[in-house]
Amino acid sequence: MTIKPYPLQFKPEFKERVWGGRALERFGFDVPEGHIGEGWMIADHPNGVSHVLNGELAGKGLDEVRETVGPEWFGKQGALSANGRFPLLIKLLDCNDDLSVQVHPNDSYERLPKGELGKTEMWYVLDAKPGAKIIYGLKPGVDRKALEQAIAENRIMDTLQEVPVKAGDTFYIPAGTVHALCSGVLVAEIQQNSDTTYRLYDYNRPGLDGKPRELHIEDSLNVIAYEGAGATRMDTSGAKPGEWLNLATSPYFTTDKGVVDGPWALSTDPSSFVVLIVAEGAGSIRWSGESLAAKAGDCFLLPANLGSYTLDGKMTVLRSRLP
Repeated sequence: MTIKPYPLQFKPEFKERVWGGRALERFGFDVPEGHIGEGWMIADHPNGVSHVLNGELAGKGLDEVRETVGPEWFGKQGALSANGRFPLLIKLLDCNDDLSVQVHPNDSYERLPKGELGKTEMWYVLDAKPGAKIIYGLKPGVDRKALEQAIAENRIMDTLQEVPVKAGDTFYIPAGTVHALCSGVLVAEIQQNSDTTYRLYDYNRPGLDGKPRELHIEDSLNVIAYEGAGATRMDTSGAKPGEWLNLATSPYFTTDKGVVDGPWALSTDPSSFVVLIVAEGAGSIRWSGESLAAKAGDCFLLPANLGSYTLDGKMTVLRSRLP
């Protein structure tokens, strides 16, 4: 089946979370009732698949798109991830309350659920209330023994680093990094296509079903990188119009920030698809005589074989590709 490549926009798959809220409504999405913490914007996972909204592939899930258009659309590097699915999972997160203190495994952890990968990810802070913070890593000198003792004595918070955050901050979180988003932040997340999370601590609160949520202490202690996994953070306010500012480079993705101020001619290449997330503002994507409106919160998948395209308007975008 031959389909002319075009930017794909998807209907998000929304997830209720005990820490979620209603902030994703600001982007104009039809958000279901409840405490909605996650919008899976571009997803091809057993726990959620996003469906195309526009063009000839409208109505198809990303899993079906893979089967329909073939590897030309996803690039030499991105035809499949190690588990046979689309390599990345793109989310918007509304943190109306603190998330659990957690850590993710790498691909080689022997206790990974069948079919799952490790999880290296990054966050871009779209909005943050005054005084907002996150938990980002262990304090220096905390090893497994010290962390085990702190957990046993119910003082795990004493071992964690808290970092203030503001809109435009970005955080790279390799597998093995202890972390937690805290209340009052709205985040775009780019990650490996994985849904494996090990919880170290959840504030002794009940889940949506009224029961305590499961903790995964042994797995967490096993996968933490106690000497550090290479986590980095940066203030991205120095991004300049018409230039890409690199935010994160990992074995799984590279992400850049771009400020659009009028027409900006760009191009995909055969090695990888491009994921665009509009962080703020509004504008358009033009290609082959066609155009698609873009506004804050929108996420687009540009096929590797799309070729030339132009971003226009006044907006800030995040661009992710495979390395």
